[in-house]
Amino acid sequence: MVVGIVRVEIHLPGAQSLKDKRQVVRSMKERIRERVHASVAEVEFQDLWQRAALGIAVVATDGGQVREMLQSARHIVDSYLQAQVLDWQESLQ
Repeated sequence: MVVGIVRVEIHLPGAQSLKDKRQVVRSMKERIRERVHASVAEVEFQDLWQRAALGIAVVATDGGQVREMLQSARHIVDSYLQAQVLDWQESLQ
């Protein structure tokens, strides 16, 4: 069993309120859950309008499969034009 964990920090320059931010973050979390079958949570900066940190976790039988799942999650995050990735910290255990 291999576990992959990511902490991704994003900047949302167009967010003018927490409602704007939450709309983008909620959509991103749902898309990652549906397409990658990962656990996703907002883990930091909940009260800031233009900044968010997400924790993503996946489990699979081998490291290659975990890396592939995390790469899919990265493509989803990168596809959001409203969000800019500031930091992507990935680890496999």
